[in-house]
Amino acid sequence: MSTLPVFVKYLITFFVSMVPIIELRGAIPIAESLGLNIFVYYPIAIIGNMLPVPIIYLFARKVLIWGKDKKIIGKFFTWCLEKGEKGGKKLQESAGKNGTFFALLLFVGIPLPGTGAWTGTLAASILDLDFKTSVLAVTLGVLLAGIIMSLGSKIVATFGWAGISAIIAIIAIIIIITIILKKRKK
Repeated sequence: MSTLPVFVKYLITFFVSMVPIIELRGAIPIAESLGLNIFVYYPIAIIGNMLPVPIIYLFARKVLIWGKDKKIIGKFFTWCLEKGEKGGKKLQESAGKNGTFFALLLFVGIPLPGTGAWTGTLAASILDLDFKTSVLAVTLGVLLAGIIMSLGSKIVATFGWAGISAIIAIIAIIIIITIILKKRKK
């Protein structure tokens, strides 16, 4: 891959960041491994990740509603709608009306499997949240995820296995603190 022109490497970063599930969480480590400049690949990954967001928001719910009574896809589309609405109601109940924005931002921004711009936008669409608010929360979440992934990728690229070990230790500490705080609340 090192023989590829730099422009092609940035294009790879851009297109990988648009792919559902992978998104910029995969594009940024790829860009880092290709030796690209963080000040160039970061905005490229952000733009690529955000490009599908308005389309997902505007059409996802409509497509699911259209397909819910179709023979082959109906059960799956109905399940998606019901799951999204249940999850959305739970989220709104626990986060409150104003907390939904921050919950969506954190859902998109903390790079875990199954979270990201695609899933967050789909949830916002199914919940019928306001377009501007949803896009702003998802955008800020993508920026946060990009920062986290860029820092993590730089640490791993710079320190190798020691960097990986440090990241795992930090995550373990965060999990332990979270568990302790939850137990104290109960």
